[in-house]
Parts: sequence; C-alpha cells; structure tokens
Amino acid sequence: MTRLQFSLHSSAKPVWWLGVALSLGVGATLYMVATRSVESEARQRFHNQARNTQYNINTSIKAYTDVLRAAASYFQAGGDVTRESFHRYVRGLDLEHNYPAIDNINFAEYYTEAQRPAAEARQHQLNDKLYPGYRLHPAGQRQEYAVLTLIEPLEGFADRYGLDIAARPGVADALFTARDQGTMSSSGQPIPLRGAPSHIGMAMRIPIYRNNMPMATVGQRRAACIGSVGLGFSVPRLVESALGEMPVRTVRVTLRDVVYDGRPGAWLFDSQPGAASVDSEHFVTELPVQFHGRTWQAQFSVPKRELYSRFDQFLPTLAGSMGFGASMLIYALFVTLASSRRRAVKMARAMTRELRDSQARLQLSHHRLRRLAAHADHIKEEERKRIAREIHDDLGQNLLALRIEADILATRTEKTHPRLHARARATLHQIDNTIRSVRQIINDLRPNVLDLGLSAAVEWQIAQFRQRSGIKCEFVEDAVADHGVDDHCATAFFRVLQESLSNIHQHAGASIVHVELHQSHGMLRMTISDNGIGINTASRHKAGSFGLVGIEERISLLGGNCSINSLTHGGTTVSIAVPIGYRVAAAEDMRLSA
Repeated sequence: MTRLQFSLHSSAKPVWWLGVALSLGVGATLYMVATRSVESEARQRFHNQARNTQYNINTSIKAYTDVLRAAASYFQAGGDVTRESFHRYVRGLDLEHNYPAIDNINFAEYYTEAQRPAAEARQHQLNDKLYPGYRLHPAGQRQEYAVLTLIEPLEGFADRYGLDIAARPGVADALFTARDQGTMSSSGQPIPLRGAPSHIGMAMRIPIYRNNMPMATVGQRRAACIGSVGLGFSVPRLVESALGEMPVRTVRVTLRDVVYDGRPGAWLFDSQPGAASVDSEHFVTELPVQFHGRTWQAQFSVPKRELYSRFDQFLPTLAGSMGFGASMLIYALFVTLASSRRRAVKMARAMTRELRDSQARLQLSHHRLRRLAAHADHIKEEERKRIAREIHDDLGQNLLALRIEADILATRTEKTHPRLHARARATLHQIDNTIRSVRQIINDLRPNVLDLGLSAAVEWQIAQFRQRSGIKCEFVEDAVADHGVDDHCATAFFRVLQESLSNIHQHAGASIVHVELHQSHGMLRMTISDNGIGINTASRHKAGSFGLVGIEERISLLGGNCSINSLTHGGTTVSIAVPIGYRVAAAEDMRLSA
C-alpha cells in the first residue's frame, strides 16, 4: 500500500486539493496539446492548398508553353503565313476563354542591317485594313533586328507593329542566344501591361527556321532563322486563375523573381498590396515556381484564425475541460476504491471464480469446435470426391464423345474441305486442352490415385513435384506402409504431403527432398525433410499464414502428433504420426455429447 493510499485510509477527509491540482495540470496539458494539434493540422492544410496553387501555376505556364510550341509548329509547317491566316489561327485558340492570362501572340522577323531595306519594302507592300502603316521603332541602326510583324489580337497592340524588341539589350541577348542554340527563351524582364500599368507581364519566345536547311552549327542556325514566335501573358491573371480553387479567399500571395540581372529580383505580383507584414499569427509557406530557367518565389500567408473552424477554436477549451473533469472523476474513483479495498478484493475473488468457470466452458467449446472442424474437413473431402467423380463421369465422357465427333469431322474433311478441316483440327486441339484442364481439376480436387492406396498416391504426388519443380525427391517406404489405413487417414496424409511440398517449392530453396512412409507399433508415420533455408519463428507465426497451422490441426484431429523442426544450419523436417484405426468424431456424436 502506498503512502497516498495510507493517507486516504487514515484521514477522515480525502485530500481533495491534491486532486484539483492534478486535474488542473492535466487540463492545461490537454489544452496545450489540442492547441498545437489544431494549429499543426491547419498549417498542413494550408501548405497543401498552397502546393495545389503552385501546381496550378506551373501547369498554366506549361499550357502557355504548349500554345507557343503549337504556334511555332504552325509557322514551321511550311507555306506563307499571312496576316489573315494568322488572325484566323489565333482567333481559333479563343484565348479569352481557354488561356485568359495570354495578352497576345506575335511573330518577330529577324534580319541584319544589310537585309533591312528589303524587309521594310516587304512590309510597305502589304496594304490591308488589318494593320496600320509600317514604321520601324525605335529608330536607329543596329547590327541585328527582331521586328514585330504579326500581332494577334491587334486591338490595344497596334503601336507594337514594327517594334524592334531586340533594341532592349537584355531581350536581345536572350533572343539571339535562343536563336543560336535552337531553344525557347525568356528574358525574364517584366513587361508593363497596357490595361493595368501596375500589373506585370512576362514574355517567352521560340525561334523559327527555314525548312530543309542545315542547322548543325551556330552559323547554319543563324542563316536558317527567319524569326521567332512569342506570346505575352499577365502574371496577375495567371496567379489569380490559379487561386480560384483555394477555398480561403483571404490568402495573400506574393510572387517575386529570385535573381534579376545579378540583383534581388523584382516583385511580380501581390494579391493584397499594402497589407501589413506577416507575423507569428500568420501561416506562411514559400514555394518555388519554375519559369524557363528562372525561379520565382511564391509566398502564401494567411491569418491563422481564417483556417480555424468554430470547432477548432472551441476544441482546446473542450479538451482542457474534459481533461480536468476526467481527472477529477478518476481521482474520485481512486479515493472510492482506496476506501473500499475489502469490497474490491471480494469482487475480484468472485470474478476469478467466474473466470475459471468461463475458462472451463471455453475449453469445452474449443473441444466441440475441433470435433466440428474434423467433421467439416471430412465433409469437404467427401464433397471433393463427389465433384471429381461427377466431373469425370459426366463432363469427361461428354468431352470424349465431342472429341470423337470432331476427329471424325476432321478426318472426313481433310481432302474435300481444307478450310473446314483446319477449323475442325483447331476445335479438336481446343477439346484436347479442355480435357487436360478437366483432368487437372479432378486431380486438384481429389486425385484418383488415392483410390489405389496411400503409397501409390504419395509416389504420384512426388512424381508431380519432381516434374513441376525440378527438385530431386527421394521416397522410402516399407512393404506394409499403408496396410489397414482408412480413406480419411490416407487423405489427411496426402494433404499434409501436398502442403509440405508446396512450401518447399515456394519458400525453402532446397535441392533435395526426402520422404519416408512406414508403419510400426500401430502407428502410421511420415517424415518430409529438405536441405533448404529452414523456417524462422517470425515466418512460422506470420499473420495470415495457415499452412503449418493447418498441418498440425489436421494431424491433431486424427489423434496423432506433428513436429516441425528447422535446423540452424538449414533444412526443415516435418514428422507426423497417427494411430491406425483412429476414428474421428462425427457430427452425430457431437449432438449426442451436447
């Protein structure tokens, strides 16, 4: 008896202040645990939502990249691309509905200063109502040009017609590097948008080369390049479309280029400009977004309270209250039990007697279940025998008759109807396969060789095992091994042999198997040993594995004994012994005993 128990017994009044103090401690602990659990779950939920948004942004960038590659394929396919055909192509993409963040798709013609007069002459010759008058801008002479000559949609971008985008040094480096390497390019420089100057846009381009021209070297690619196809998209619209699936609308998302010209990158997007900086009352997650060799850092933040449901806010208080109340109840129960020790001991003794009675009833029930299992096993074997016999007598005879008819048909049509003869031979082959399958099913249900005696059945099973596994298997028996053995005992020994050989084939990795069958002193004994890897204890008692348990139970039902030994240096030996003439209790016996 502890000192606390002694004080509870000896004191006239229980020490309730101690119970209150302990209960307060438990309640406070549960309150803190629940608070951290709610916060951790909300943080993980927010992180998953942020990752979904990150995935949506990356998916949209890939979709816009696919649009750009498709436009490049349109130019690369061959033939002249006119303003009208380019207008129809872009209108067919339905950018407003399918790709809402894309502002326009354009084509920039590449040429040098020497090629400039001819290129400008071609543009001046184009006289239609779709585009304004051609004017190269910005003015000035440069070694190479990349002039926008096709823009769709043109509304809002008419002044970009004739713009030399290579006039910006950073853009020019990206354009001509991509041309020389044959890759997609993006300068990464922000582009102010027309509709919303405070919003940031981005552009990416892909070079177009003349067909049937060599492009193995940089010089060849420069000579073959005719221009590049590009598109510009709105970063805010890109992010806002990705945010559409986020359930919490108060999430703040900022997007920033990690490195820009060797300096900290510029801000690309802020869903809540001017909002206060994040603090400890916010969940914050930062995830990278890849954009053609550049990395954007997306920061997601939200006040913690926005992710707490009413239940989440109430849960810590509920947990603390329940912890306090439960602790008080347990303490009161402890006091009650401590003051009623004699009654508890008396109750324990009564429960012990009841437990012993229950154990006796359980043993009786277990005994009846084992007898019922023996009867069920007997019924199963009899049913297998009946099904095998019916398949053999009915389906087997019908298949044999059908084969004879098909053989006659094949013989009679061999010379007169070649095609019918071929079909008949194919049918005959199929019938032979079916007959073999039926025989295999009959053997799986109950081999007919069991009717010839246990020794014959064991020899047959060992021969099947040698043929199936390629493992050497030796069989030793005495002259009267199966003398006086009834069908039930023979079937049980045969099933044990089947299970043992199957385990050896699948798991043992053995090269030699030794089987002995002999009868002595009224006992029928069989030993199956191999030189495999053995059986460890964990595998023998693994959940869901009933092979070895089934062997032991089957032999036990026959009044015999079974031992399964695995040697340390490898190899396993299964030994079973059953008294000759042992009679398994039938269902009628169980009803009488009940």
